[in-house]
Amino acid sequence: MDRKRILEEGLLEKYLLHELTVREQHAIEKVLQEDAELRSRFELLETDFEQMAFENAIIPNTRVKESLKARIESENTKQSNNWPLFAAASIALLFLSTSFWLFMNWQDAQKDLNTIRNQTTDLQKRLNQLEAKTASTETQLNVINHVNTIPFLLKGNAKLPDAHAVAYVNHEDKLVMVNPKGLPKLSDEQTYQMWSDVDGEMINMGLLSPNEELLALEYINNAESLNITIEPAGGSEHPTVENLISNVML
Repeated sequence: MDRKRILEEGLLEKYLLHELTVREQHAIEKVLQEDAELRSRFELLETDFEQMAFENAIIPNTRVKESLKARIESENTKQSNNWPLFAAASIALLFLSTSFWLFMNWQDAQKDLNTIRNQTTDLQKRLNQLEAKTASTETQLNVINHVNTIPFLLKGNAKLPDAHAVAYVNHEDKLVMVNPKGLPKLSDEQTYQMWSDVDGEMINMGLLSPNEELLALEYINNAESLNITIEPAGGSEHPTVENLISNVML
């Protein structure tokens, strides 16, 4: 057991509260004997706990006082020489009970604080994701609505007559966005892929998923047309021409 683990897992506090196993207690005691800096930290923590217990001690209920007083007086009558011992024992018991109550409440407060911290961290992550998604959506809308952006409707051919997709091409900024929501869903073994025709050569622009609202694809210089084919899952290096389902001239 090393200092890093002891500090990160709060084992000193658990040692003070007797929440460790016998084996863990012995391990802590061994480390404290060997590590002067950790021992100094433990002594400071022990002092803080004692100070907290004294500062937050609860005034006992009047009934408790009266009951203790009556018991002390009764015992004093029987054995006058032992009453200071009984009084001290009663006060010690009361102090121990109060200290235990304070420690339990302190532990509950620590748990609540950790829960709040975790919730705050989770909320911050969600907020960051939302901000990133919003920024991405704004960028996409700016591309679509730009004065130099030209929309192209890709209608399905006889293979998929009900299919359609919209491509937004900006030749000035060399950007291409595609809305593939109008493409029918395929099996898990197939995917849609878009190609640019440059001097008779089909160049891959990227894969299309009907589950996406907008997709950014690669802009290809000097493209004469846009083409969509059905390919095996993961895409192909070359288009399967017999599976061409849509194309449009630029």
